[in-house]
Amino acid sequence: MSAKRKNALGRGLGALLNDSPANKPTMPKKAVVTPGLAINEIAIEQIEVNPYQPRTHFDETALHELKDSIKTQGIIQPITVRKLANNAYQLISGERRLQASKLAGLAKIPAYIRQADDQQMLEMAIIENIQREDLNAIEVALSYQRLLSECNLKQEELGERVGKKRSTVTNYLRLLKLPPDVQLAIKNGQLSMGHARALISIDTIDAQLEVFKKIVQQGLSVRKTEELVRLLTTNTTIETKKAETHERAEIQKLQSELSSHFGSKIKIKADNKNRGEIKIPFVSTQDLNRILDILDIHL
Repeated sequence: MSAKRKNALGRGLGALLNDSPANKPTMPKKAVVTPGLAINEIAIEQIEVNPYQPRTHFDETALHELKDSIKTQGIIQPITVRKLANNAYQLISGERRLQASKLAGLAKIPAYIRQADDQQMLEMAIIENIQREDLNAIEVALSYQRLLSECNLKQEELGERVGKKRSTVTNYLRLLKLPPDVQLAIKNGQLSMGHARALISIDTIDAQLEVFKKIVQQGLSVRKTEELVRLLTTNTTIETKKAETHERAEIQKLQSELSSHFGSKIKIKADNKNRGEIKIPFVSTQDLNRILDILDIHL
């Protein structure tokens, strides 16, 4: 991730926390000090987990590495909590630090205490995780979806919050339309975001699953997958055009036969779902009665 993008993400989180990361000097073996915001030592047993935590999996190896670092260096960055009642707090951000501190046997942990409602809790937790954690693409997509649905954000606003272009946000959200088997493979690291983007461009689920199986069985690279999808899409387009040409010819033939039958220029319109209409024009009452006689309709 580039420095520019990190700064963009930092501004998004800073806007929520009213606290810009640019003002946080890193001081080894000490908690990072934020001007105007006190750091409190809170008993770990008094802190409950964040119900809005978007991350569903924590790498055990990385967690134990963080535990070892905490034992040696202490907590470099305090966690953030909100107060629920006397001696009761709820985590806003920093679950990995909290879990690693428990593993390290700490009784207390440095924390910022903030005022936050449920929506702010959700926004802070998701954006903090997207910014600080290596979420898989599906977790990111689900996080974006939660921000849109539960926080009533528009995609433009969401992009500003997380420092991403709207097109990037859209691509992540489109992952949630992929079949469950494909989503699971993305979560497990079998498929990269590049593979997923290629699969998204395929129109049907059956075709997506077919390409997915080939990726797994043949170990296809992203480039090979893109080539396969291009070939599949091209062939599908050719077949579709052939089918459309055949349907148009059939409709024209039917129009001609009906026009001959009714002695009027019949028009047939149909969409790709085989829905449409037949128009039988008439030029006078006498002409209408003639058509009704052909249809054997008597008023």
